[in-house]
Amino acid sequence: MAKTKRTSLKDLAQRLGVSIATVSRALRNSHEVGEEMKRKIQQLAKELNYRPNPFAQSLRKEAPKIIGVVVPNLVTHYYAGVLDGIEDRAREEGYSVFCSNSHEDDAKEREAIDNFITMHVEGIIACLAQTTRDYSHYREIHDMGMPLVFFARTCLPELFSSVVADGDVAAQRATQHLIDTGSRRIAFIGGPNHLDMVKRRKHGYLEALRENRIPIDRNLVVCDKIDFDVAMETTLRLLGSDNRPDAILAFNDIITYAAFEAIKSLGLRIPEDVAIIGFTDGDTSAFVTPKLSVIADQAYVQGVKACELLLGDIRGDRKIHKVIVPMKLTIRESSDKRVKD
Repeated sequence: MAKTKRTSLKDLAQRLGVSIATVSRALRNSHEVGEEMKRKIQQLAKELNYRPNPFAQSLRKEAPKIIGVVVPNLVTHYYAGVLDGIEDRAREEGYSVFCSNSHEDDAKEREAIDNFITMHVEGIIACLAQTTRDYSHYREIHDMGMPLVFFARTCLPELFSSVVADGDVAAQRATQHLIDTGSRRIAFIGGPNHLDMVKRRKHGYLEALRENRIPIDRNLVVCDKIDFDVAMETTLRLLGSDNRPDAILAFNDIITYAAFEAIKSLGLRIPEDVAIIGFTDGDTSAFVTPKLSVIADQAYVQGVKACELLLGDIRGDRKIHKVIVPMKLTIRESSDKRVKD
């Protein structure tokens, strides 16, 4: 005999065209929901034999201290480092951390947020998926008064605190290094243009070119999906052009290693033919040949700072904070074209 699917808060919300937060409040008989809407939700819950999630109910009964974290890609070193920082700081204050991976998909991001609301976590730390352009689910979080802090990729700065890196400063320094060591046609390979992180890093790259009076060639500025195959194809196209770049500044570790692989696949020398610097926090950058110059996030520090902001919000600090964590430029063999003595 087939099992009957349990009716969830999400099912009720979809049937009535309202948010999960509204359904949750109505079922708690909150004054924040109008009487007519409250009646409709409670009636539908009765018709569909809705029963509260026993797991969530037991969590509330025992009053655990739980923080929800949403990351775009947990397998990357950067997000793992941020999560380590969050977990260590949360543990010091008696909190547990539940993490959800959006896989760079806005629908999965929304689902993760909905699940955390249903679980009644005390707060959420989030980094936007690259496909997220509609921020209504975060406005709902704000409207229901749930503490939330963004890190790395952010939105709605007038509503939420955030922790970001100084990507503009770091990109400018890295581009200046490439210029100082002989590169002139420097390409920037980035992620989607709507992400604030991409905007910051691209701005720093462009500022360095302007300061050195190097003409900006828009053909060398390519911002596309954060994906290994896409980045490799982009790099191969750039390097196959008549006036190819002699250096590449890569937006993150996925794009960095895709560009690195593309350069080597064409038999070009690094850095003599094409220099490269990548934004990456991974240890492997020191073990490839040639050793890779990198701009490293202090991922662990960002995680600690994000958790501290969230804990402050949970305790009643409603002020909006923006914490900027400096990045570290490490120069290795892949970017310096100067002939060694």
